[in-house]
Amino acid sequence: MGLLSRLFGRTAGRSFETVDVERAQELLRTGAVLVDVRTPQEYRAGHAPGARHIPLDALGTRRRELSPERPVVLVCRSGARSAAAARQLAEAGYDVASLRGGMQAWQRAGQRVVGRNGRPGSVA
Repeated sequence: MGLLSRLFGRTAGRSFETVDVERAQELLRTGAVLVDVRTPQEYRAGHAPGARHIPLDALGTRRRELSPERPVVLVCRSGARSAAAARQLAEAGYDVASLRGGMQAWQRAGQRVVGRNGRPGSVA
């Protein structure tokens, strides 16, 4: 059973949690991977440092890039696409959470947002 499943009493492959920025940061500190499911244009404009980019429309073919053994925190702009991605990955047996409020919440919480070449980015 995965880390998120143990913490929230869920069975991997059936459900996912929606987490706030603080909880997402905690999960990332303990080994979760952050995956940004927005479009390439949105990602280039601004993303969380260290986030992997797998657009939602490519998740079905690229999910094998993620280890089912490592928790995944998903992020989009506002939380809707990351929730859709979380449903897909949870159904496939991944240990997954979706960031409530997405990159908008991340930025409002004062977290760093980077764009091209590590320069300060923005979330539209």
